[in-house]
This record gives sequence, C-alpha cells and structure tokens, in this order.
Amino acid sequence: MKIRDSYTCPLELTHDIIRGKWKPIILWQLDKHNASLAQLENEIEDINQKMLLEHLKELAEHKIIGKTTYEGYPLKVEYYLTERGKQLVEAIVIMQSVGVQLMQENGMENFLKVNSFIS
Repeated sequence: MKIRDSYTCPLELTHDIIRGKWKPIILWQLDKHNASLAQLENEIEDINQKMLLEHLKELAEHKIIGKTTYEGYPLKVEYYLTERGKQLVEAIVIMQSVGVQLMQENGMENFLKVNSFIS
C-alpha cells in the first residue's frame, strides 16, 4: 500500500495501512506469539497464502511487523510485532471487546463460548 501525498488527518493514514479484512486479524495472531507463514496460514481461517504474503509485506513496509530469517534448509522465517504494531494491537483489543459486547447483545453467545472468548 502506497502512502498518498495528502491526508485529512493522521487516523486516515493509519486506517489506510491496517484496513481490510485480514490485517487486524494478522496483528491479533502475532500479538499471541511470533509465527511462521505456515502457522499464520493455519491460524487464520479462510486466508490464502497469496493474500497473507501481500498483507505481511505491506505491514512490514510500514514497520508494523518485522521478520527474522533463520539460516538453513528449509528456510525459516518468523514474523513478529514491532513496537508500533504493539500499539496498534491495543486499539484492536478495544475493537475486539466491543465485538464481544455486540455479539452478546445479538444472541451469539454460543460462538463466543465455542471460540473461548467468554467462559
């Protein structure tokens, strides 16, 4: 994602960087633990490898995530949150909390229980 020449506010820039269906979920997963491409692909239901790689590249370009490449065969790459990424996760946690409340209000407690969001 290329940064535009002008924005109306800083929030618009941040939104451009993390918008979409998958980026907040990728950040959520990386907040739990550093992960390889294969781990992220397994943990994020319905994402395909091409989309995951594209989003990881964009997040890395903006220093939201970083990656460590280990020597050897097969090549191992591990992705992690940077300090900027950790700051963004704080906002995502608030969004998650609001989502839980909305699901509870709309009778979706079973989903929350099955997926361990509430006990």
